[in-house]
Amino acid sequence: MVSEIDRLNCVRMAACVCAVAVMLTPAASAAQSGSAPAQSGQASGGVTTTVTVTAQKEPANAQTLPLSVTAVGKDVLDNAGISFISEAGIYAPNTIFTEFTARKLSNARFRGVGASPANPGITTFIDGVPQLNANSSSIELIDVQQVEFVRGSQSALFGRNTLGGLINMTSVRPSMKNWTGGVTVPIGNANLHSALGGISGPLSKSVAISAAFGYDGRDGFTTNSVTGHKLDSRSASFGKGQFLWTPGHQWETRVIISGERARDGDYALNDLAALRQTPYVASRDFEGSTSRDIYSGTVLIRHEGQKISFASTTGYVRWNTHDLTDLDYTPLPLVTRENTERDHQFTQEVRFASVTPAKASGSVAFRWQAGAFFMNQHYTQDAVNTIAPFVASPFIPFAVDSHSPQATLDDNGFAVYGQGTLSFHRKMDLTFGVRADHENKTAALNSFTDPPLGPPTVVNQEKSFTDVSPQVALAFLLSPDAMLYVSSGRGFKAGGFNPASPAGQELYEQEHAWHTEGGVKKSTSTGRLTVNAAVFIVEWYNMQVNLPDPQAQGFYISNAGDARTSGVEVEFGARPHKGVELFASAGSTDAVFKAGSNSGGTDVSGKTISNTPSFTTMAGTQLSHAMNTSASLYARAEVVTTGGFQYDDANTEGQKAYTVANFRGGVRAKNAFIEAWMRNAFNSTYIPLAFSYQNFAPSGFIGEMGRPRTFGVRGGVTF
Repeated sequence: MVSEIDRLNCVRMAACVCAVAVMLTPAASAAQSGSAPAQSGQASGGVTTTVTVTAQKEPANAQTLPLSVTAVGKDVLDNAGISFISEAGIYAPNTIFTEFTARKLSNARFRGVGASPANPGITTFIDGVPQLNANSSSIELIDVQQVEFVRGSQSALFGRNTLGGLINMTSVRPSMKNWTGGVTVPIGNANLHSALGGISGPLSKSVAISAAFGYDGRDGFTTNSVTGHKLDSRSASFGKGQFLWTPGHQWETRVIISGERARDGDYALNDLAALRQTPYVASRDFEGSTSRDIYSGTVLIRHEGQKISFASTTGYVRWNTHDLTDLDYTPLPLVTRENTERDHQFTQEVRFASVTPAKASGSVAFRWQAGAFFMNQHYTQDAVNTIAPFVASPFIPFAVDSHSPQATLDDNGFAVYGQGTLSFHRKMDLTFGVRADHENKTAALNSFTDPPLGPPTVVNQEKSFTDVSPQVALAFLLSPDAMLYVSSGRGFKAGGFNPASPAGQELYEQEHAWHTEGGVKKSTSTGRLTVNAAVFIVEWYNMQVNLPDPQAQGFYISNAGDARTSGVEVEFGARPHKGVELFASAGSTDAVFKAGSNSGGTDVSGKTISNTPSFTTMAGTQLSHAMNTSASLYARAEVVTTGGFQYDDANTEGQKAYTVANFRGGVRAKNAFIEAWMRNAFNSTYIPLAFSYQNFAPSGFIGEMGRPRTFGVRGGVTF
């Protein structure tokens, strides 16, 4: 449960934000120094007149949509030095990422909604292509135009696994006007050494291209006390190329090719009690590694007719990972694990939409969109736990390789959807939509030991899932710059098969939720002030939870029962004076299991849903001052507080509230800049991730530390 202190702190923060907004409204001015630009919609680090998002597939002003969306634009990504989606998530209230030190494991959670990376509750879309497995979603942000955090069920338009919302990431379009480019080089402590570069420009009046590339590396933060080595290093090379062809004013074709090759260190996991006593230290006899390769190709085709537009999104994603780690996480030679995963996905979506609203009568207009979606996914895994002699049994004097699992999962799906909006007197919008999804899944699961210690466990199953997701929203225009809305929608998370799980838990069923939200959006026409607020209730049915498997030493998905989440969110942005921007957000979430819920054999009735902070707050400012006509000084500060949360559904262990402060400042000329930066400036120690590990951890839990204080300088040139 959310404590009264936590709830009061969050309410006070929200009240302060609103009070500041009211006080600043008369003094706000529209001027802003161009030398340190910042863009913002809802709490994204600055203010602009209009923020265009594709939260409902068609481009629209974020302030006119009846939903909660936080848009983090390119200028904010650049100004804040953001490299990953999770770093941009601090601007969205009630948003948290459960991340391991290995970059592939980064799982978003909105308003308490989340899940396994194999079956995410928040799906990331990259240029319109859904990442069906979260292992491919946390990539280096290169040549990115905007990241949108859309909270609340979006299944009526986006279907499966957007029960809690979605993350929408879009790439910068190649320039059709001039050749532009630049190079940025950050360096810092922990031997941080990076380089980012890119170029973009036209080849002809109808063809443009762009290319972006980068490298990022650093040493680890966690020391292995047995060897003195750093464990959790990071190193990756990545790139993106684009081709844009506009043969006429109505047609456009865009091809995007990207790839990333990561060669990281081992997991920084250690006993929870030991981490609390001695942070950033682990003790193990074996040091492993985590590797990931991702390749993707996207083809976007759009035709803008006089009355109807057509859009096609074709996406192919291929990724593979290889992990090698000391599975007992102790100085003793007990168990090691080698895990190889491969995934191929193909998606195709076609969509039609009205270009201009059709007049239903003199005062009623109608706009619509409809589409179809196809998906295919092929996933394989071979996880081998090597058990040292005499560990499995005092009567087994030799090493045993336990394959748990050797698995192949195939998924084919098809969906159709439609949405319509009736506008009455330009004062009220009634939006209604529905989507039907159908999937067929097959699983070939094989668990065995080498040499054989018993008969293998073989599972071959097939099952189909069908679901219908409706949604309705009503929006009232209170004034030209203020809107009141209420919405309700049913979302679902797909069912499927676990590659490895306890016997009888191979299949998990679909999860459903009704998400009801009401809110108000207020912004000035000059873009000087934005204040948004929302309240929400989520009713969960047959909720999926991600549980540790003590036999396979992995995780599996199980249905725990029903749950309920409720909360409030406030977002604020203002520009009170020239060169001064203020931004803040606050959110509170109360997420509990209902009576009769069972997680991993434990009755969790009335317990708080794991990894759900009781509140989140963020407040910051960006300042700039013109030194002369060609150079400006700038500074940026952010203070982010994450409320307490539980590591497990039984609420056995948890993390208390913690605060992280980020600072950055420098000088920017027309074609160059240099700055100093510091993250977690006051070196707050916290453990954002831990889970039950009864076999080897003395405390019963193992976890990983959050990132310590990091600092450095960054410089760049552009043309």
